[in-house]
Amino acid sequence: MKLVSFENAGKPGFGVVQGDEVADLTAAFAGRASGLRTLIAADLIGEVEAAAKGAPKLPFDSLKLLPVIPDPDKIICIGLNYLDHVAETGRAQTANPAFFARFPASQVGHGQPLIRPRVSTDFDYEGELAVVIGKGGRHIKAEDALKHIAGYSCYNEGSIRDWQRHTTQFTAGKTFAGTGGFGPWLVTSDEIPDPSKLTLETRLNGQVVQHTTTDLLITPIPQIIVYLSTILPLLPGDVIVTGTPGGVGMKRTPPLWMKPGDVAEVEISGIGVLRNPVVEEAVS
Repeated sequence: MKLVSFENAGKPGFGVVQGDEVADLTAAFAGRASGLRTLIAADLIGEVEAAAKGAPKLPFDSLKLLPVIPDPDKIICIGLNYLDHVAETGRAQTANPAFFARFPASQVGHGQPLIRPRVSTDFDYEGELAVVIGKGGRHIKAEDALKHIAGYSCYNEGSIRDWQRHTTQFTAGKTFAGTGGFGPWLVTSDEIPDPSKLTLETRLNGQVVQHTTTDLLITPIPQIIVYLSTILPLLPGDVIVTGTPGGVGMKRTPPLWMKPGDVAEVEISGIGVLRNPVVEEAVS
């Protein structure tokens, strides 16, 4: 299934994609789930198919899509998780995964504009596979890790590079408002039994700028879950952004930055295409 979070007539909702329509599940689960995060937490995904049969249908193109999980408890991004990206940055490969946090307000949904902040023009793309936790847990074992995943999505982990380099702790450049795309939907894990067999491609204005396969992740998804769940409990709806491959704009000559008027796309096989236009931050 493909599950979406959306805004319709100014009100948030969620549903399941059926062709060019969305079965609106908001009313069907009222009182039990207020969105995809709570639907996942209440273990209600198994009821979606039946609920969708009697749910009102909305044209997909009429909806404003929100980030797949608009309100996660945490968004954890893995850094330097492809060898070609490690090589282009000149950093050393580490024994354990590097990670940092993004905040929910830094995300936008499919079709919504990525916002280049007024304080910088160094706005870079990073196409990545996002994992959404379904079953929470602490000290999760590698052999059980995939059972804790609700599904997968595309992520453009937009980075403000000069702010990222302000200190060795580069979170400042990674969580500017409206700089990360997350979508278009959540593909449930039953449709992707092995996330190491996917192809990821990032395009800027139709030009391929990143291309990889997810079997090349340095720390594979089960081990990421083991590592993170050792540090703190993972909760339903938590988002793990698994790392970007080589080809980022800051390492090109000259640098290739996203600018107003551009269109960025992240496509992952078995999931779909996340597409976002780029705009300049409005001056208030």
